Amino acid sequence: MDAHVASQQAENSFPAETTEQPTRMTRIQILTLISLASVNFSSMICYSILGPFFPNEAVKKGASQTVVGLIFGCYAVCNLIGSMVMGRYIVQIGAKFMLIAGLFVSSVCTIMFGLLDRAPAGAPFISLCFIVRSVDAVGFAAAMTSTFAMTAKIFPNNVATVLGSLEIFTGLGLILGPPVGGWFYHSFGYEVPFLLLGCLLLIMVPFNIYVLPSIEAEPSKDSFFRLLFHGKVLLICFVIGTLSAGLGFIDATLSLFAMKTFNLSSGYVGLIMIGLSLPYCLASPVIGYFTDKYPGTRIGFTVTGGVITAACFFLLGPAPFFHIKSQLWLLVLMLGLIGFSLGMTAIPTFPEIITCAHEQGFEEGLSTLGMVSGLFGAFWSTGMFYGPIVGGLITQRLNFEWAATVQGAMGLLAALLLLAYSLCKRNRQRLREDDQQSDENAPLLNG
Repeated sequence: MDAHVASQQAENSFPAETTEQPTRMTRIQILTLISLASVNFSSMICYSILGPFFPNEAVKKGASQTVVGLIFGCYAVCNLIGSMVMGRYIVQIGAKFMLIAGLFVSSVCTIMFGLLDRAPAGAPFISLCFIVRSVDAVGFAAAMTSTFAMTAKIFPNNVATVLGSLEIFTGLGLILGPPVGGWFYHSFGYEVPFLLLGCLLLIMVPFNIYVLPSIEAEPSKDSFFRLLFHGKVLLICFVIGTLSAGLGFIDATLSLFAMKTFNLSSGYVGLIMIGLSLPYCLASPVIGYFTDKYPGTRIGFTVTGGVITAACFFLLGPAPFFHIKSQLWLLVLMLGLIGFSLGMTAIPTFPEIITCAHEQGFEEGLSTLGMVSGLFGAFWSTGMFYGPIVGGLITQRLNFEWAATVQGAMGLLAALLLLAYSLCKRNRQRLREDDQQSDENAPLLNG
């Protein structure tokens, strides 16, 4: 009896440290991959359903464009705080418990959000939106922080490949969320999309309790601030923030712009958003595999993707100084290129930050991976806060075209700063190597 219990515990747990990496996936890795894929898909489909119809519904309830941006932005602020806290204390809380609890909280909040149309218009509706979205953000932060950390722990040699593969399910959630949400809203009203998808997320809780392995680890004494002292990490985090700011801006403003400019329904707006998600879904695993095989290309992919993303935002409106009229085909094309370049930029950043952390002397364990995951989530959330609010303000004061231009300019600045830093570091390293070679040859010359 004791032997059976011991063998079952060993089978359902993951050791604190692994020194050998098998050529084939183990049972734990397969179950983890299934579990994390289900989390990514269900979480993202619930997150993305708001885009096509919620801004318009909120306006009907008395919210301005700026308030809509704040509702999207408050989610990001609470996600930021939650990511930092969860990443720092992932070992103490437990990665598996953190993920399951986050799923449960998000599912309940999604269902509650579907009942907000019954609230009176004006301040009551707006206040409840802020409260429910804030709690939902903490649950989402817990689930995503644990997902990233567990991926890096269980697949240490293939982080980008596995993350890229998981982004297929993230992309599917983002793809299906807007059209499914828009179609259910158009057919059945405001409540049905949230109730249906909230229940889907709730079903994932018992599934992941059974499937997900436990991970043993020791807490670390390192901190986020020490990690941020690395110049490359700080610039990569700036890039991450500008990427998420652009996506948050699109979530909060694109639907109203498309409806007003092209006279589209919420269902068609959902279909347009597929143009953003599908290329990202297809590109991510390929880029992940390539950057795992050739780690030296990570910064090149990140910079190139950032420049392409910036150019696409300039043409999304398009920018007023181009004097080009807004056209639907151009909007869809730019969204597709943004999705592809987003994969180029975002996928290499997480493993690159892990590499920088190890170069700084951080321990190779779950605690460090949790901090890297929390840092990634925090800066992603910072952008998701900045993007909708600043984008909403500029859209309200000026127009969508100028707001998209500002987003593109920030992305371009981040990519160029990272490029300049990398080139300067490479030149310093080359000079150091030349000096070392000169010192080694000096005794021979003197002799």
